[in-house]
Amino acid sequence: MALCLYLGMYSLGLSQNIKVLDASTNSPLDLVNVYSKEPLQYATTNSKGDVNISNFKPYKTLHISFIGYEELRISAEEISSESNIFKLSPSDFSLEEVVISATRWKQEKREIPQRIVSISSKEVAMQNPQTAADILAVSGEVFVQKSQLGGGSPMVRGFSTNRLLYSVDGVRMNSAIFRSGNLQNVISLDPFAIENTEVLFGPGSVIYGSDAVGAVMSFQTLTPEFSLSNDAIVSGKAVTRYSSANSEKTAHFDVNVGWKKWAILTSFSSNYFGDLRMGANGPEEYRRPFYVQRIDSTDVVIANDDPLVQKPTGYSQINLMQKVRFKPNDKWDLQYAFHYSATSDYGRYDRHIRLRSGLPRSGEWSYGPQIWQMNQFSATYQSESKIFNQMNVRVAHQLFKESRIDRDFNGNTRASRFEQVDAYSVNVDFEKLFDSKSKLFYGVEFVQNDVKSSGTDEDITTNIVAVGPARYPNATWASYAAYLSYERKLSEMFLLQTGARYNRFKIDADFSNNTAFYPLPFEQASLSNGALTGSLGLVFTPTDSWIIAANASTAFRAPNIDDIGKVFDSEPGSVVVPNTQLKPEYAYNTELNITKSISKHLKFTVTGYYTYLDNALVRRNFTLNGADSIVYDGDLSRVTALQNSAYATVYGMQAGIEISLAPGLLLSSHINLQHGEEVLDDGTTDNLRHAAPRFGVTRLSYRNRKLNLQVYSNYSAEFSNDQLPFTEQSKDYLYATDENGNPYSPNWYTLNFKAQYQLDETFTLNAGVENITDKAYRPYSSGIVSPGRNFIISVKASF
Repeated sequence: MALCLYLGMYSLGLSQNIKVLDASTNSPLDLVNVYSKEPLQYATTNSKGDVNISNFKPYKTLHISFIGYEELRISAEEISSESNIFKLSPSDFSLEEVVISATRWKQEKREIPQRIVSISSKEVAMQNPQTAADILAVSGEVFVQKSQLGGGSPMVRGFSTNRLLYSVDGVRMNSAIFRSGNLQNVISLDPFAIENTEVLFGPGSVIYGSDAVGAVMSFQTLTPEFSLSNDAIVSGKAVTRYSSANSEKTAHFDVNVGWKKWAILTSFSSNYFGDLRMGANGPEEYRRPFYVQRIDSTDVVIANDDPLVQKPTGYSQINLMQKVRFKPNDKWDLQYAFHYSATSDYGRYDRHIRLRSGLPRSGEWSYGPQIWQMNQFSATYQSESKIFNQMNVRVAHQLFKESRIDRDFNGNTRASRFEQVDAYSVNVDFEKLFDSKSKLFYGVEFVQNDVKSSGTDEDITTNIVAVGPARYPNATWASYAAYLSYERKLSEMFLLQTGARYNRFKIDADFSNNTAFYPLPFEQASLSNGALTGSLGLVFTPTDSWIIAANASTAFRAPNIDDIGKVFDSEPGSVVVPNTQLKPEYAYNTELNITKSISKHLKFTVTGYYTYLDNALVRRNFTLNGADSIVYDGDLSRVTALQNSAYATVYGMQAGIEISLAPGLLLSSHINLQHGEEVLDDGTTDNLRHAAPRFGVTRLSYRNRKLNLQVYSNYSAEFSNDQLPFTEQSKDYLYATDENGNPYSPNWYTLNFKAQYQLDETFTLNAGVENITDKAYRPYSSGIVSPGRNFIISVKASF
């Protein structure tokens, strides 16, 4: 009888939709996770706060979870056909959170042995970051380096660039020309079109393959929403924003039209950024006293009217995203997505401030338009088969276009280098639930990158254009892989997660586009290798307020086209040449994560980690046809190449604390300490270039119904001259000067204020002041000085 009553109430309850509201404002909440654990099943609310759970199998407890709110747990009997409206109360912090970056499938964060940080779209709206790189910095746990305004190269746990992996809607963004130097591809993503950002710290190669050494940064873009009734739903937002430090003018809109089986979403953003103004209070060496202008066929050094304005740094950008979603029945969910991003030309600022014999080294140095385009088709299928419960197929094509244009000061030759990469990928991922205690994730992956590289040299006095050297060979990079990850709940307190991946990769390179310019000893080259990686993690939850997790994992990075085939000047008097004898580098990582929540007033997290990087790929002196120097761009330059050095080590700690001082009033602080070393040819050690100084953020936040306020400080410790890696000590143009006349990176901090007020159901106003003290500071290894005092105002209209 009891069973019949339960099933009857279950059937009645699920005939209706669920609506989730904010308990303080009664406004609908979108992107709320509604799920059950036994059996495991998930759904997400739409922009109206509605979600349909009619496809859920019988369950005992329904969980309603959202970042910034207390989790609600509802028994099946509580769900009635008359009123399925549930209200979430704001909470300063919670241990309950759903993430997807660890396995590409939704999981509870407390079940993951690695550290994961989520950055919600609500926090992004509060902070108003200009680029996707700035989104990562919002967390206070990712250090971001910038060589120019159109830049942003994350540093995580001592690793950067092609030792970090970017994922967009589950698709690998890393291409075969992701370089070991700082890169800016992440700015191709539109902050307004990102639904959620997750950073999975430490190795992620079991799921994501090559490059996932220091972290995986997973970006989930907006998803088209269906209507839960017979009527179509229309929703979206329009945003306009102005920032004073670089005269930013930004406009964005997105609109979703949904029916029961079809949904269409369009998103568009336009950004204009002027030359960036630095702060007035800081080292004189940072100022920009001059810039170069071409006048009457001559490069002229012009005195800068305002030395605080960094010329040339301004650029513009557009982003477009179009998605179509079709759900023919309860089993299939199909989606097509088109992404397009294009920038204008933008100056590489750190190259414009270099001097030679007291004069500017460059008359021109800019990146051409950076273009990223992705066509993606994904299909999710739910099944009760013996081999899987859910399958997800992702097929994608990405197009990357980059170029570099430079000319020496008063030089007549404008060198242009063009790169295009067509990246094809197929991922098939499966999830199998054996029972309430164990599940298996497994899948296969195929990736192929076709690289086309060319160059031109233009005589600007005669306008004659000739074929010039290319940055890379014309090449193909391919990867084939299979993986599995198993999760088992050993008891109410212990959870085990383990996994393995085998990867084969192959490179075929044709250097004939460069043999006429450089004395290369080969015209064709091939490289083929395999890599086996694994992970083992244990999560211990003695009570609901404690999470203790230990994890050991390995990762690898396979040499790519940038590693084996690049020819470029890394610094004055030095040239990097190809090395076709490279092997994969392997990382071995251990970490311990502890999270403790004391009542509803205090939460702290601490993570300690150690990573050993074997066969590390680093730049070393080299010879080409027996010669240690060659003529490059008219200069005799020392030959260097990437090589597998002995090893590198990184260790550090990430710690955070959150204190609820009063209802709606939260004090939080996050700090990151890391130290890295690499072994040199002579057996001595040097500091690892991408191990950032100690850095963090401290925030005091207040939230009350429609008003959000935040006062916060970002900060970074000093790197003395002795602490700078040898390669950085030679870049005196990037750093301040200490009392001994040596370059160093000073400590710095900023004070900032942000406010958000919801005027009504339609309009939200944001305002803020960043760097209130107008501090002039240049984050470690950056080429550009960060913004001075910056006033921001934005208006959002939601419908």
